[in-house]
Amino acid sequence: MDFAPYQDTAPESTRELSPPPQRRSPTPNPRPAPPGSRPLPSSKDSAFTPAPSLPPPSHFTDDETPHLAAGLEAGDVESGRLHVNLFETSLPMRLDYEAMVAYLLLPPAGGVLLLLMEHKSDYVRFHAWQSSLLFTFVFVIHLIFSWSAFISWTLLVIDIAVIALLSLHAYQDADTLDRFEVPFFGGLASSFVDSE
Repeated sequence: MDFAPYQDTAPESTRELSPPPQRRSPTPNPRPAPPGSRPLPSSKDSAFTPAPSLPPPSHFTDDETPHLAAGLEAGDVESGRLHVNLFETSLPMRLDYEAMVAYLLLPPAGGVLLLLMEHKSDYVRFHAWQSSLLFTFVFVIHLIFSWSAFISWTLLVIDIAVIALLSLHAYQDADTLDRFEVPFFGGLASSFVDSE
């Protein structure tokens, strides 16, 4: 492989190779043993027997529990979950698109719909909770200020900007599963998802 495309020659052809390993005879320990200590057994001693090797992990599993054997080999038993994929969703959609739908599909109705249909992804459920809580509050504010056309249109423009910002963060943060929390409602949504 050529990882240096702008060089005249490949780095492998100009690099010096390591010398071959040399077999040396073991040297005696230059430090004297402290008085009253026993010398360590060596492989030449007749009383020295090597420790028996440990059996493989499959030795400790029964045929009745094959799922446990797979968990032991994968190292998932410590976490208490077997074969959990954090990016898997209940719906046949990508995680980032599904999180965006919570804000784009007529909020707060999109969030409520995702809360009813999505059961696997905590990331999507967080955005569904946040969308439901935030835009239910915004809906109540719209009802309160419905008497003024100017305030209603101003709130609509602010709503569209907030929807765009939250959708963008839901899409971008899906790779790392970071939660972009709005004040008050984001913390409340996180507590709901964490308690589920």
